[in-house]
Order: sequence, then C-alpha cells, then structure tokens
Amino acid sequence: MTSEVTSKVIKTSVQSDAVGFVLAGGRSSRMGTDKALVNLGARPLIAHAVEILREAGLAASIAGGDSALAGFAPLIEDRSVSLGPLSGIVTALASASSQWAVFIPVDLPLLPASLLVSMLRSSKIKGSVVTLASVNGFTQTFPAVLRKEALPILERELAAGRGGCFSAFQAAAAGAGQSVNQLPVESLVQCGHAAHPQALPAAYWFLNVNTPENLRRAEILSAQALIA
Repeated sequence: MTSEVTSKVIKTSVQSDAVGFVLAGGRSSRMGTDKALVNLGARPLIAHAVEILREAGLAASIAGGDSALAGFAPLIEDRSVSLGPLSGIVTALASASSQWAVFIPVDLPLLPASLLVSMLRSSKIKGSVVTLASVNGFTQTFPAVLRKEALPILERELAAGRGGCFSAFQAAAAGAGQSVNQLPVESLVQCGHAAHPQALPAAYWFLNVNTPENLRRAEILSAQALIA
C-alpha cells in the first residue's frame, strides 16, 4: 500500500516548471572522506540523492562538489566554495530557468520522493517563496523548495556574511511579505500525500549521514525496512 501511495503521488505531479539540486559542496570533515561518494548499500550517496529528485519528476543537477560527481548529473560549480551551502544554493538558483527549485543535501538518502512532490505542490498552490517540512514539531532546513524570486534576498544575506540557510530562508519569505510555508510531515503521511517506499517512519527520513556511525545507522534502517 505504501508504494502504491508513493507512485500515485508522483504520477499525478507535473514538474515542468521546477528543477532539483543536490547540495554536495561540503567538506565532509566528520566522514573523513567525500561523503558524496561513500556507499550506502551498493551505491554512493550522490546516486541516491539524484535518484530521489528524478523519482519526484525533477531534472536533477549537482550544486558544488568535486568534478568526480559530474558523471552522476550535471555539475554546477559553486562560486565561493568556502561560504557554505547557502553559496551553493545562490549559484544554483541563479542558474535555474524554472520558477521553482527543490534543494536536498547529499547526506539525506532516506528522503522519499513523495515528500518533495507534496512540498512542491503546496508551494505552487500557496505561491510560497520558501517551503520547508517539519517533523515532531521541528522545522527542517532541508529539503527546501524555493521560488526564483527568493534569489535577491538570499544573495544579500550571503553578501552580508549571514550564511545560515534557515535564517536566509526566513529573510527571503519575509521579503515577499510571507512566512515560511511549513508542512508537518506527520499530516502528509496521515493524508496519504507522502510515504516511504520501504515504509520507514517519517522520523527516520531526516537522518543526516555525516559520520561513519550515521552511515551504519542508515544501512541498518534500510535493511530492516527491506526485511519488513
């Protein structure tokens, strides 16, 4: 039933006016090696991330990261690699010709594509400049759905040395006279608008694979879900 819900959500979505980006320009200091190329199961994290975007019906590109990633999807070089993920977002959003852009980090391999579809649909219906998800009452910085008009304010925040993505998202929404559109994942699941293809509970979707320990945890969760 879970896979049927996920398939239905994706098939009924139209993403011709949206694109997807994987943020892969981090230093991976806690992993000890480029985490984008670390395997979860038989595939590297970058392959998982690109597949999530494509399953959501989005053309996928990679924002930042080493040239070795270019074989997985088109690579957009970050203008200022030392300024963190907000710089990658600004560079990617500036390159986009579509009105909407969906951003996911390379280290969230357990995200279901149906969540992105639901977030994008809500963004379009409400005309939101910024849409984020929340789980257990806590708003998550990623995945993020941004309208193109967020770009000038994000550029301003970056130029002012305010590199935090969440605060920059809030500023972008406020600049458009809005608040951040926050979607409780639990409500999406309850309504059948989002589901994990392996039936993982929503609390696990946002597991950051930043360390070898996180990677082992993700492997265990994936294995348990397949057995279930």
